[in-house]
Amino acid sequence: MTEDNLIYVVYGLFALTGVILAEAVFLLWSANSEKRSVINRRMVLQKKAVSQQDVLIQLRKERGIASMPSWLPSLASLAVLKTQSGVRMPLTRFLAITTMIALLIGFGGGAYLGAVLLGAPVALGLTLGLPVMVLKFLRKRRHKRFGLQLPEALELITRGLKAGHPVPVAVAMVGREMPDPIGSEFGLVSDEITYGSDMVTALTAMYERVGHEDLPLFIAAVGIQSTTGGNLREILEGLSGTIRSRGKMRRKIRAISTEGRMSAYILTAVPCLFAAAITLIMPDYYSEVSGEISTWYMVGGTIFWLLLGNAIMFKMASFKF
Repeated sequence: MTEDNLIYVVYGLFALTGVILAEAVFLLWSANSEKRSVINRRMVLQKKAVSQQDVLIQLRKERGIASMPSWLPSLASLAVLKTQSGVRMPLTRFLAITTMIALLIGFGGGAYLGAVLLGAPVALGLTLGLPVMVLKFLRKRRHKRFGLQLPEALELITRGLKAGHPVPVAVAMVGREMPDPIGSEFGLVSDEITYGSDMVTALTAMYERVGHEDLPLFIAAVGIQSTTGGNLREILEGLSGTIRSRGKMRRKIRAISTEGRMSAYILTAVPCLFAAAITLIMPDYYSEVSGEISTWYMVGGTIFWLLLGNAIMFKMASFKF
């Protein structure tokens, strides 16, 4: 690869970095300005929409599991993952963005190293894996926030029931007074009840949108109370304490298993940093063997065994209960 072509690649990467930084600053500024006036996404739409029905339609469009195009029938599970991650853009647009990023990283890195063909498998792997990794990361972060908010939401519903409000009104209080992600989700439940859905069906739909593992406990408690009767206030008080205890146990287990995850991070970072340091200090160190096909077979095998070892270590450090 000539020096002139390389400088154009660098210019393109700098331009892309500038666009991403500008968008990040804009999103940060707009998010902070919204937080000063409204508490969650549903309240934002209520200020803009003409009626509550329009708010419900828009939220369902953003949060619902959208129907997939006929030429993408196998991506239904990815659509569910996108919904549970909280990403509001259409799945096709999200896949287009991640694909462009994967191609830029793969072929841009290959062009920088002078081996464009080497970037093809990297770009292919990133095209297939990057959307799933990003969505799983966002879903995990959203679940963490939702799990911290759920006991507070149950306590807010309990206080509403103590004050004499019916269950739908107490649920609507969560949608008005709590931030996202739980505020808009409970607001959706309240709107669906208003337009004819029953409580258990609306809560089940919320579980499909969110996917948090503590929600079935809440749905089961409400379903049993609606069919057999009982004091829902006392049930929710006990359930709130149970969910808090489960959350504390999860955080305690995660703290104990931190050593295994950090070992995987360090063992992954050391060879990458070592190779990068050698390349910076002695740029011609790998030039004699970079053209040999056996070198890339060995590099591929090394990456495979490294990823396999990391997967085993993360599996050993992950606990489900």
